[in-house]
Amino acid sequence: MAELQIEDTEIGKGKACKAGDFVSMHYTGWLTNGKKFDSSVDRNEPFDFKLGAGQVISGWDTGIEGMLVGGKRKLTIPSKLAYGEFGAGPIPPSATIIFDVELLAIK
Repeated sequence: MAELQIEDTEIGKGKACKAGDFVSMHYTGWLTNGKKFDSSVDRNEPFDFKLGAGQVISGWDTGIEGMLVGGKRKLTIPSKLAYGEFGAGPIPPSATIIFDVELLAIK
């Protein structure tokens, strides 16, 4: 897989996020074999970060921009926009990963 794939699964009704915004997200991360590797939903702890500031993998910075508050997306992220040839923890090297994300708030 060479490019980021973005699928809106639910369109939000709030403000759209842009680079420089502090956002609060829920997410669940999956390997392409269906194995879940992380979930803020399971921990009931939203994840907050500054969009476009390189605080997250580039597939997130690109794939989340423009979401509306309350919206949900499925991001299929190639390894070059995720953890690359080294992987990270349970994510193997050169893995395409999938995230279900929900924009909870723009702070």
